[in-house]
Amino acid sequence: MSFLLRKQLLPSCKYMSRFQATVLAPHSFHTLRPLLASEAQFNSAKTRLNSLRDDPGNEVKLKMYALFKQANDGPCNKPKPGGFDFVGKAKWTAWNGLGSMTKEDARQEYVNIVEELVRAEGGDPSATEATEASPSTQDDSSFNTIIYEVIGKAAKITLNRPKTKNSITREMYREVPAALKRADEDKNVSVVVITGAGNYYSSGNDLNNFANIQPDQMKQVAEEGGVILENFVNGFLDFSKPLIAAVNGPAIGVACTTLGLFDVVYASDTANFYTPFPALGQSPEGCSSYTFPQMMGAAKANEVLLFGRKLTANEAKERSLVTDVFPESTFQSEVNRRVEEYSLLPPLSSIASKDIIRQSQRDFLKKVNKKESDLLVKLWQSPECFEAVMNFFSRQN
Repeated sequence: MSFLLRKQLLPSCKYMSRFQATVLAPHSFHTLRPLLASEAQFNSAKTRLNSLRDDPGNEVKLKMYALFKQANDGPCNKPKPGGFDFVGKAKWTAWNGLGSMTKEDARQEYVNIVEELVRAEGGDPSATEATEASPSTQDDSSFNTIIYEVIGKAAKITLNRPKTKNSITREMYREVPAALKRADEDKNVSVVVITGAGNYYSSGNDLNNFANIQPDQMKQVAEEGGVILENFVNGFLDFSKPLIAAVNGPAIGVACTTLGLFDVVYASDTANFYTPFPALGQSPEGCSSYTFPQMMGAAKANEVLLFGRKLTANEAKERSLVTDVFPESTFQSEVNRRVEEYSLLPPLSSIASKDIIRQSQRDFLKKVNKKESDLLVKLWQSPECFEAVMNFFSRQN
């Protein structure tokens, strides 16, 4: 579902805040400082951007993406995306719109906008210049819907759409596997943890992507969605290093079903686990049609997958979906301590051990993933699914 078209990629200018209008103005900050930002200031700004409390919104993030690409790669040199890749088109348009802006000017504009964002939250903009990331901590601002950072020998992937409860868009479905692949190829990373920003781990598929789909588009969009879902799940199956979920709040839909593919799952006692497939006219994904019965037993898995039984964190632990549960007040510190400890284990041994544990099931699970994705493609096109989703929207209004 989240692969289907977004209701509206960018907010209307009519509703744009005065702050957004300021940061998006092409000449807003050129008079703030006479010297161009250094590479250290640019790197520091990337770190500050990821530490903001509030999501600046899609328009600002598009601007930041474009400036980041311009500062690193120069003027846009990629072909315009086609088909239904509206997010890709928006990103390309933002980058291409910078024209021949120099890398140095793009870097300066990027730093200026971050300073304005920090100032808007009551922070000290000068810290962007003065503070550099620790040599043991690296972050990557090339992602839009997630935060990817390396802390010591551990990579952390944060689902970063807190205002939408980290609902998963088509773009996020692509960025998470890309981040996993990056961590897999980084010899300095020995373990990866995935968590959510704010109070939710993830509310699952962004159902707003169902809006404004024309009947003649449904087949193509559903088929594209099936491919994206299959690739998303395969990203977990192909990951060779230890993978930990830090479930800081509710995990719904595909965010819940893919937990069966993690090596360890830690949960806050505020978390719950919910697969609302029956209410939405859909079927299990994330290989849960196999992994959940294996972990829980058939009867208890059926309660969850067929009838939408919502589990508390402790119930999920009893059913082996969760490894351990910690109080919300100590959750982050408990997880951080364990992740740091695991990251110091001999990496080759960890990879070899995971491979021998998982290798007998990997090919089988890919077949399960393919069958689940194909079934969903059919269901997304059914009148029953359409009616169920429309009923969902009517309850939200």
